[in-house]
Amino acid sequence: MDMSTEHLTLDEDPAETAEWQDAFRALLQVHGPARARFVLQNLECLAREMRTGWQPNLNTPYINSIPVEAQPAFPGDLAIEERIGSLMRWNALAMVVRANQAYGELGGHIASYASAADLFELGFNHFFHARDGAHRGDLVFFQAHSAPGVYARAFLEGRLGEQDLQHYRQEIDLADGARGLCSYPHPYLLPDFWQFPTGSMGIGPISSIYHARFMRYLTHRNLLDCEGRKVWGVFGDGEMDEPESMSALTLAAREKLDNLVWVVNCNLQRLDGPVRGNGRIIDELEKLFAGAGWNVIKLVWGSDWDGLFARDVNGALTRAFANTVDGQMQTFAAKDGRYNRDHFFGQNEALIRLAQGMTDEQIDRLKRGGHDLVKIHAAYAAAAAHRGQPTVILAHTKKGYGMGTAGQGKMTTHSQKKLDESELLAFRNRFNLPLTDEQATTLAFYKPAEDSAEMRYLKERRAALGGAMPRRETLCDTVPIPELAGYAQFAIGAAGKEMSTTMAFVRMLGNLMKDKALGPRIVPIVADEARTFGMANLFKQVGIYSSVGQRYAPEDIGSVLSYREATNGQILEEGISEAGAIASWTAAATSYSVHGLAMLPFYIYYSMFGFQRVGDAIWAAADQRARGFLLGATSGRTTLGGEGLQHQDGTSHLVAATIPNCKAYDPAFAGEMAVIVDAGMREILVEQRDVFYYITLMNENYAQPDLPADAHSDVLRGCYRFGTYGLADAKQKVTLMGSGAILTEVIKAAQILANEGVASEVFSVTSWSELARDGQGCSATGDLPFIARQLGASQGPVIAATDYVRAVPESIRAYVPEGRPYRTLGTDGFGRSDTRAALRSFFGVDAKTIAAMARECS
Repeated sequence: MDMSTEHLTLDEDPAETAEWQDAFRALLQVHGPARARFVLQNLECLAREMRTGWQPNLNTPYINSIPVEAQPAFPGDLAIEERIGSLMRWNALAMVVRANQAYGELGGHIASYASAADLFELGFNHFFHARDGAHRGDLVFFQAHSAPGVYARAFLEGRLGEQDLQHYRQEIDLADGARGLCSYPHPYLLPDFWQFPTGSMGIGPISSIYHARFMRYLTHRNLLDCEGRKVWGVFGDGEMDEPESMSALTLAAREKLDNLVWVVNCNLQRLDGPVRGNGRIIDELEKLFAGAGWNVIKLVWGSDWDGLFARDVNGALTRAFANTVDGQMQTFAAKDGRYNRDHFFGQNEALIRLAQGMTDEQIDRLKRGGHDLVKIHAAYAAAAAHRGQPTVILAHTKKGYGMGTAGQGKMTTHSQKKLDESELLAFRNRFNLPLTDEQATTLAFYKPAEDSAEMRYLKERRAALGGAMPRRETLCDTVPIPELAGYAQFAIGAAGKEMSTTMAFVRMLGNLMKDKALGPRIVPIVADEARTFGMANLFKQVGIYSSVGQRYAPEDIGSVLSYREATNGQILEEGISEAGAIASWTAAATSYSVHGLAMLPFYIYYSMFGFQRVGDAIWAAADQRARGFLLGATSGRTTLGGEGLQHQDGTSHLVAATIPNCKAYDPAFAGEMAVIVDAGMREILVEQRDVFYYITLMNENYAQPDLPADAHSDVLRGCYRFGTYGLADAKQKVTLMGSGAILTEVIKAAQILANEGVASEVFSVTSWSELARDGQGCSATGDLPFIARQLGASQGPVIAATDYVRAVPESIRAYVPEGRPYRTLGTDGFGRSDTRAALRSFFGVDAKTIAAMARECS
């Protein structure tokens, strides 16, 4: 039994209970809601002080949060909006079914949009602002499986043609100037259309939260006024099971992000079954969001139920709903009016009386709240007006709404991609579509005449809200970059000074942040251990962002490097949440398109907790055409000696190489790193290319050499000649290659070999993946790969060593000059704890092993 009603059966003194209830009603009537809330809050405090063991139930009855009398007047033409919605449903359905009649393997989804169509359309017609001269635009995250419905709207708006709709999920062999329409929202594939990728479950929800927070960050730092803008997210109830969906709820509440509205489409079905078959997902989510500090609006029942609730003076409906679980509710959705009369309204006499006078068809047409435009508008209006909290609207819908026996509420409906002729005609009739039998059965797309009431209304509503959506824009001003020598001379002219590349990067970052033009655009991000990375000196220099400033005296207030929070702080310190930090980085890295303001984020983290831990989020950032820097600190499998297996990174460069618009570098020296960062900033902010950089940094101190000016271009291409060891006329010669932390071991090996009479040339490899990509490109054009040209002047076998798995240096094997033996050394296997020297010996990437391999091959 539901907790909210359980106490009613345990009442030992109903008369006394009635007196308390009457007293509260009188208080509310005479003094109003504010006084009533005050008294309740005081009673709650008293109950806790008296240790009664009572705490308020976070669940409310299974009815709408907004009562009928509190609903605002509907501002639009209800009949026209319903007709437009029906056309969207049809064209979306036709698009998917046509694709699968032609190519059964393409897939696609009908039922998701069928359930969410009204949630989308109400937003399009009344709430989703596009960017125009007066409004910077709202951000809208669309439920991925509903993409066909968004394409259907773009078709009516004239943004997509019939040829485009005919190429749904077909993006390669196009004809007649058609655009291929990608399966889900993918900005990389439709760069002028989709703003945010949401296809990977959970990534959209967490991303929306950090975008909303980043808008506050921009406002508080006086970079861009984002007041009056909203972030809307339409997500599925099954998606709420993803840990990323839930992980940042408290941040949204703590930051009081009232610019954030989530609409959770509670159609009660995951991909293959009820979300909470033996429970209720809406109740569970209400507890979760309310407990996290969100404003919760339940949108459960449509207007057809209002009369039933008004006549139900004894609460029979509320009690019946309290004891109906999702699995049963799904069955009610799949069955007809007769079944619902017998099995729901037939539960007791009170319910039977309520249903008297209703036909089976009327019972079948009773709408859930997420299908009623009037109720949806009331919920959206309340959410948009709410202050001080983020809002979630829990919208009750039917999966496959309107699909009848073809799929409404059925277990298999998510995968429904084909309908037979009778099912198509039934769908047409259900939504009163102006289609002949032939048009319906041949899946003809339908677009009303341009001067029709529907088309005029649709365009007028979007014009009033700034134009068509979704729409991705990329116009932004370039940002000048200072000269390299001005901020990184200490790195390119290090003159043998010992430092780690991590410390060099932080020093360089501090210098860059002092630049008047570039400095304010830099967004330093750290998930945890900023002091470990040497960033404490930035605390006082630029401050840590906090929406409320600093309300305490920090423990280290007397220190030169004391902790400082401020509303205009520049550093985003996200706590121990790599998922949150990468979402924050993505918000900053896509600001150029989302806000028209180019920002430059640098996210520094333990490299093992990047591509391995949040690789899916990084891939989504790539889809969104992110521009910025990821810094994998304490990188490699042997540099973070004592930390052991899960902290030692041997694979991040392997994964980074798979992302087409990620440029990955493993520099060994500060000068190399400086040249790479400088080039990346110019590519991102001046040339405005859709790339991001992954650069690994080490925490090991060693002598840093000068970097010759003539080596800069080769550093960027992936490899340059570092030095020659041994006599020029030596009989035995080898070529040694190394990157990152292991280059110093390669140099030591070269010195060992030189003492033995073996000459060697040492090449510093700054990017294995850039070398491999160049080689792949040359394979297509017939040109000589860059690495082949670099090695062409050297002699002997080639030995390559890295602090990563051997697959990383193996990626260039095909491009090594023919006839030259090529041996690779890496750190395959699990990491473990010990000293750097012991680990390098264990994995066989130390100087001794490298020299032994060279001898063996010579």
